[in-house]
Amino acid sequence: MEKDIGKINKNDTTDIVVRLDDFGGKKGVTIREFVTSERYTGFTKSGVKIPVSDFEKFKEMINSITEEDIKEEPEEEGEKLPEDQTTLDEEMPDY
Repeated sequence: MEKDIGKINKNDTTDIVVRLDDFGGKKGVTIREFVTSERYTGFTKSGVKIPVSDFEKFKEMINSITEEDIKEEPEEEGEKLPEDQTTLDEEMPDY
């Protein structure tokens, strides 16, 4: 079972595709890059699969992002991370 949910254009040759699949007998949501070029057309190895068992956690994490969180601001040379920005070294919520 494969069902494409949607795609986002990344650049001239690459789209990010979100799909439902059951690859290897394991159902889940897959987010992968799809390339269209002279040398190769198809999915790349770049991507991630969210197992059905973790989908609710994933959805909760995505839905916790607000418009304010992703608001783009002009970059300045030598800009430091905002004080409230977390990195992988810091504590993150466990969903």
